Amino acid sequence: MVETADLLCPESKVKFENISLSRRTVTHRVELIDEDIVSELNKKAESFNLYSLALDESNDIKDTAQLLIFIRGINDSFEITEELLSMESLKGKTRGEDLYEQVSAVIKRMKLPWSKLASFTTDGSPNLTGKNVGLLKRIQNKVKEENPDQDVILLHCIIHQQSLCKSVLQLNHVVDPVVKLVNFIRARGLNHRQFITFLEETDADHQDLLYHSRVRWLSLGKVCQRVWELKEEIRSFLELMGKSDEFPELSDEAWLCDFAFAVDILSHMNELNVKLQGKDQFAHDMYTNVRAFKSKLTLFSRQMSNKSFAHFPTLAMQKARNVKKYCKSLDDLHREFCRRFTDFEIIDKSLQLVSCPLSQDPETAPHELQLELIDLQSDSVSKEKFKSLKLNDFYASLNEATFPNLRRTAQKMLALFGSTYVCEQTFSIMNFNKACHRSRLTDQHLRSILRIATTKLTPDFDALAKKGEQQHCSH
Repeated sequence: MVETADLLCPESKVKFENISLSRRTVTHRVELIDEDIVSELNKKAESFNLYSLALDESNDIKDTAQLLIFIRGINDSFEITEELLSMESLKGKTRGEDLYEQVSAVIKRMKLPWSKLASFTTDGSPNLTGKNVGLLKRIQNKVKEENPDQDVILLHCIIHQQSLCKSVLQLNHVVDPVVKLVNFIRARGLNHRQFITFLEETDADHQDLLYHSRVRWLSLGKVCQRVWELKEEIRSFLELMGKSDEFPELSDEAWLCDFAFAVDILSHMNELNVKLQGKDQFAHDMYTNVRAFKSKLTLFSRQMSNKSFAHFPTLAMQKARNVKKYCKSLDDLHREFCRRFTDFEIIDKSLQLVSCPLSQDPETAPHELQLELIDLQSDSVSKEKFKSLKLNDFYASLNEATFPNLRRTAQKMLALFGSTYVCEQTFSIMNFNKACHRSRLTDQHLRSILRIATTKLTPDFDALAKKGEQQHCSH
């Protein structure tokens, strides 16, 4: 550190030498930054008109259940704040009532009114969604006590639902041999080295296979794609190793057709998955992608029944195609997409109204919005603003006295968490920081690290530096 400072900033060498990097000092600084971020979040929360929560639970390396709670709040200026509200450690049971106590304590500690809670998004696990004693039922009851007119929107993570849909495709007979094949090559050092050498000698398009991880959304589709592209090289390698008999599927035309279908449909699902990922996404954009995918499935099935494989290029290269079987799989997948996402379907009209207010029929809108929509659609200035401004900035520009109900509806829809993506990303950070060689990290310090790693707020470093100097002097 000092040597680097000497090279880059020789005039500041003395200052760098005086910076303490001891374990306790660094820990204390992390705690101060965390406190400053919480203070800033508290100030912003005071101005929230509405807020939503996203919640997910996972075990750390010490098998402590860690509950992540993210908040997405919106104020009168339609400024959206998305931050880690808290990480709560659950040492005992993780029943609905246990989770409710933790969430309730956090809301009380952060002085957030229950009456302003607009929605709650989870991964759909039973202890969260139980009809009678689950966390969500308890939260609904609490909000109704505070504000009988407030209906809390309960959402199941849209990414999780999309991932669950692929189970109806019944691709285990394809996936299991592919995973077995990859494990045979990658899990054994000698086989792996020999396979890489073989690929180099044959000038293959790829230099290695990919591992499949069940906890990664995109890995299955990518693994299948890579194995398909290297299937000829893999077949030759297995013959060289005398292992062809262990993988007869690679010579089975019917299985190869099913494999080709899996490669194409998983590729389409991966494209949807990528669109659904990311922070700061609006729920209406996410559900628009899901609705579009349902329409694509209808198109795929219709085209395939007419023996057109324009969107299934891998399957198109196969000769012995069981068209009826694949059409049925596509229809089953479409039905599963329609069966799920009912929570988003309930609010779809509101989502569309907020995302495209100028094209909505006022007569089909809720009564309290009809006249405001007519005024909005008749205002040429508002039309120009809608084209040029971001959606939340557009609604912020609307006169509150003229469009009170429209603004209120927009605030509720824009504050929604469409998924628990932020929680999943933060769990990845947690697993990186609290690993086997750093397992004694306390829950409090883990929470501080996660907050600092995920925040978009800027700590007041000048004030923190002065505070540190004062405490250093006092010692």
